[in-house]
Amino acid sequence: MEFTFFLKGIFIGFAMAVPVGPIGIMCIRKTLTEGRLRGLIIGLGAATADFFYGCVAAFGLTIISDTLVSQRIWIRLTGGALLLFLGVRTFRAQPSDPKSRFKIHSSGKLESYLYTVFLTLTNPLTIFAFLAVFAALGLGSGLAYFSASALVAGVFFGSCLWFLLLSSGTILFRNKLDLVGLRWVNRIAGVLIIISGLIVMVSLI
Repeated sequence: MEFTFFLKGIFIGFAMAVPVGPIGIMCIRKTLTEGRLRGLIIGLGAATADFFYGCVAAFGLTIISDTLVSQRIWIRLTGGALLLFLGVRTFRAQPSDPKSRFKIHSSGKLESYLYTVFLTLTNPLTIFAFLAVFAALGLGSGLAYFSASALVAGVFFGSCLWFLLLSSGTILFRNKLDLVGLRWVNRIAGVLIIISGLIVMVSLI
């Protein structure tokens, strides 16, 4: 029975991660400019945030969800500001030589992971998205502890699976890009992330 919930969680996590928003753009850009490992770290951060919101929805943690939703304006304002900052930094970033081997320090890995987790968590309305999907699939509140655990574990695995596929597919194009091409990747990604930040800001008006 729990395995069935796990499979459903994989489907939900994968489906929730597929729409390519700011985090997907970051994953693609980091994979192209810094290698697949960096892209996977971005995906792991996003999957961790999805796991957290999945837990809130599956275990019925109303105190946490009510607090996050009540402060959603400030949380989204912070997220929008971070997206604008990240977009400008991405636009101005200088890519590494595509022929060189990537050296990512442990601190850089942790920074990318934590930054992605925090950025993904700045959209507390994701809780309602999980609640809606759970309800649509007949997975509403009242799940047994082990069933809910299997469900959110599947959500995490499904989200990771999508970003693994995304980074693996993206890396195939990397060898076709030179420094000029990678610089344009940074610029395009930067503009798209800035637009995402502006959309968040405008949505608060």
